[in-house]
Order: sequence, then C-alpha cells, then structure tokens
Amino acid sequence: MSRIGKKPVAVPSGVTATVSGQKVTMKGPKGELSFTVPEQLKVAKSDAGVEVSMLEDTKQARAMWGMSRTQVMNLIDGVTKGYSHTLEIQGVGYRAAMKGKDLQLLVGYSHEVIHKVPTGVEVKIIGAKQELITVSGIDKQKVGQLAAEIRASKPPEPYQGKGVRYQGENVQRKEGKKK
Repeated sequence: MSRIGKKPVAVPSGVTATVSGQKVTMKGPKGELSFTVPEQLKVAKSDAGVEVSMLEDTKQARAMWGMSRTQVMNLIDGVTKGYSHTLEIQGVGYRAAMKGKDLQLLVGYSHEVIHKVPTGVEVKIIGAKQELITVSGIDKQKVGQLAAEIRASKPPEPYQGKGVRYQGENVQRKEGKKK
C-alpha cells in the first residue's frame, strides 16, 4: 500500500482546486495547471483537500497511486512557488546567450547549440561572463526537462571539468596521464 497515496493533498489558501471527473485543475497566484489522473484511480475533493484512491487493488493501480498524488502536490507547489533550476557553464570561451526566445550555447563545438524554450518556461542568463543559466516556471516537468536538455548538450567531462552542470553538482574528477 502506498503511504504517500493515503494522505490527502491539503489545498492552501489562495489556491482553488477543481476536480471534474479524472481531471484536477489548480489555480493560484502564478497561474493555472491541470493533471489527468489515470482511470485506475479515483480523485475527489473533500474538506481535508484532494484525495486520490484506488478503484480496485491491482498492481498497476498501486504503481499509479503515489505518483498521481505527488503530481497533484506538484500542481499546488507550481502555482504557489514555482520551480527553478540553475546551471553553470565552465570552460574557456563557453557561454550562453538568448537569441530571440531561444537559448544559444557556445560550448566548444564548431557550431552553436540552440535550445527552443517552451511556453510557460523562462530562461535567464546571469553573470558578467554569461556562465549561469536559470530555468524557471510553474510546470515541474517542463522546467526539469529543459534543464536536463541544456545539461545534455555538453555534460561535464571528468578530466578538466568543462561543460554544463547543475549548480552545486559534484563532478567526480579523474587523474590524467602520468609520465
């Protein structure tokens, strides 16, 4: 049994929760998000908040139960606080720039790497050397996906540490060749 799924999701003041069938919609100060709960589960709004429960105890329903409750919790966090990831660029000549609404990275290739910024996600470049990128928005999945794609364009290499990494990420360094 899911310990996470059993707990109802408390809806804070300033956020309106709407449950219509399998669709949960949260509206808050930062915007509006919605999530469709799988058919194996039942979602209902009560005095304690939004409750997710299984229709029948199957393996797939148990697998979806805790995840669906967490998704509903992420909707509330997104419309109240929002999400952000900060990435660092390390390397000589490595930098980032905004080209219209797209993110342009110069990270040691013969060409620049361009990432399309989806709607609902904001990208800012911080620092005089253009070495910090902040990806923020209300949808946790979109923010995390864009941050992962930016990091994947040039992951940090283990010998010199050059590349794009999350702020505070520890990169295991290897020792080079010895003579």
